[in-house]
Amino acid sequence: MARTMLATGLCFCALAYGQATGPAFEVASVKPSPPIPPDGRVYFGPARGGPGTPDPGQITWSYATIKNLLMTAYDVKAFQVSGPAWMGTERYDIVAKVPAGTTKEQVGVMWQKLLAERFGVMLHHESREFQVEELVAARGGPKLKETADDLAAALPPGPPSLDKNGDLRSAGMVSMLYSGPSPKAHTVARAQPIAQLTAMLSNQLNRPVLDRTGLTGRYDFALDYSLRASPPPPGQPGPDPAAAVPADSASDAGPDITAALQQQLGLRLVAGKAKLDVVVIEKAERVPTAN
Repeated sequence: MARTMLATGLCFCALAYGQATGPAFEVASVKPSPPIPPDGRVYFGPARGGPGTPDPGQITWSYATIKNLLMTAYDVKAFQVSGPAWMGTERYDIVAKVPAGTTKEQVGVMWQKLLAERFGVMLHHESREFQVEELVAARGGPKLKETADDLAAALPPGPPSLDKNGDLRSAGMVSMLYSGPSPKAHTVARAQPIAQLTAMLSNQLNRPVLDRTGLTGRYDFALDYSLRASPPPPGQPGPDPAAAVPADSASDAGPDITAALQQQLGLRLVAGKAKLDVVVIEKAERVPTAN
């Protein structure tokens, strides 16, 4: 069994080289990431280091996409970024030096400036209505374990540390995907906010998932679920029927992700609608300017 490791009105906010203002990284190295190894064991983020971490003067981000950068720079989720598909597939390695005394909020502005100067990003904001799922507590309450204070500390540099069984020994979230006739996933998290869970759910369900749990801490949890085909977002084509998982195989793999949420984490999803800010990309370059 193969295993692979794996956030109505119109406001124009155009950014281009020389137009971005505010604080900036002292220096930033941006280069295309190397090919993913054949075994697929690659850590895809998030960025490590920066304000509030043991390494406040440097941020290291491996295999980052421009969509990742936009999500961090503008505090939006993947479904709130509208742009060409390559912005979610082309990957870059970034090492940025952070001036002393920089705040987390200022780092967001620094990413905006880097996107403008190194990738020529131009964009605007729109308000759009989405079909969403709201994550709420199930009957009986959440089953999440709040992380001990020492583990809830800021993320250290480098990828999460795994033990011999593939479970986390340090802060982070990792998903193990198991292929075969009954494809399934095992996601384990330590010292993670609910925002990390909703981001993962959004990716799996292909639609926005909003946090309505009221949970504000960092949590340890594990989730095992079947990788059954998920419904597409409104207006998008459905999955190829030939690629669908047979019902008997899906049953063998265990509960789907929505059932697993309720059974294992004491959380459930409720359908709804919401107007959300969308970052619309007008222009961006695949090749960053030279270091």
